[in-house]
Amino acid sequence: MFGRRQDAAVDHAAVPGPLTLEAVEVAKHIEGNVLLAPSTLTVRSGECVVLRGANGSGKTTFLRILAGTLEPSEGSVALDGRAVDERDPATRALVAPLIGSPAAYRDLTLIDHLVLVDSTWGGEIRTADDRADDLLATLEIDHLSERFPHELSSGQQQLFHLAMVLFRPARVLLLDEPEQRLDTHKREVLTEILLARKASGTAVVAACHDRDMTAALADRVVDVIGV
Repeated sequence: MFGRRQDAAVDHAAVPGPLTLEAVEVAKHIEGNVLLAPSTLTVRSGECVVLRGANGSGKTTFLRILAGTLEPSEGSVALDGRAVDERDPATRALVAPLIGSPAAYRDLTLIDHLVLVDSTWGGEIRTADDRADDLLATLEIDHLSERFPHELSSGQQQLFHLAMVLFRPARVLLLDEPEQRLDTHKREVLTEILLARKASGTAVVAACHDRDMTAALADRVVDVIGV
């Protein structure tokens, strides 16, 4: 069903050299409340690990710990042996998370947002508009390029949020239910994009409830067990 195609979503990501993101027995608890039971995960360049579990089991907490935005109560997370911390420029340069909604500006259009993302991460300004258009076309929302975020439907907003993350030159993608609010066709489009990112060497960790996406993408499935 899903093909492996090269497209605008992989232009930034073809960086040589493998890397490994490893979490060892990470857990999170606050004032006696367990948000995440001890969990272990390893993902390497070109692999996808899918987190599976019931709502409230700790999948989002696990992704935040992997992204370095939340400190674990126990255990450790390292990217090629270096501790993951969102304040560390090395982490920010390599890891792109979609956990919740990215910050958006009411007076910037979709393409304005992507050009801003591109300039933030050192993209070539002369080609930014064309590359942004290509990515929006791949996600099948290029006809919305001059819209403002508040003018989008919920499914269109999800594709826009994905575009903002995919346009970064990251080598690790951390995605919290990227399929949410997408219809079957758009989920297939997203799956093809993520397969292409895997083929280009990107490591992907995604919390996902969609069985078809999981079957197409996952090299391994990690069950996150709530307490």
